[in-house]
Amino acid sequence: MPLDQILVSLAEQRLLGLCDGVVVFACTVSTALNGAGERDGSGCTPRGRHRVRARIGDGQPLAAVFVGRRPTGEVWTPALAGQFPQRDWILTRILWLCGEQSGFNRGAGCDSQRRYIYMHGTPDDQPLGIPLSHGCIRLSNCNMLALFDLTPVGCRVDILEGPLPRDHRE
Repeated sequence: MPLDQILVSLAEQRLLGLCDGVVVFACTVSTALNGAGERDGSGCTPRGRHRVRARIGDGQPLAAVFVGRRPTGEVWTPALAGQFPQRDWILTRILWLCGEQSGFNRGAGCDSQRRYIYMHGTPDDQPLGIPLSHGCIRLSNCNMLALFDLTPVGCRVDILEGPLPRDHRE
């Protein structure tokens, strides 16, 4: 049963996947170290209503490494991380988001898609539940794989600065 909505709470660092209003998936995430914001170059996680524009990485192994939305053929390991300490690791799968609110998260100076805002896997040694990303929404690799399998292109994604709505809590 595919998801029809994803809710992300920046305040709670939580993600919920819903089907017909019922929570069918939940996990802890990591959003931007710089907090909430929509401006180009801010390093912030954009708020508001989005859609999944593209699903990238189907069939790749767990912890597959992506650069420029393309698999490199590498699989993340601590040894590989040691060779490339400055990389912002995008692993396993990518759900690429596009904003739906013109002038807020879509259009000149604030476009989530042009900012390459994704939901993606992160290295196993990276903590979740605290803001650390450069704007994307990071998930554990296992959770990213599960979310990817449930999420169609066009799925609505609402990124909330505050807590999740009471009627959608686990």
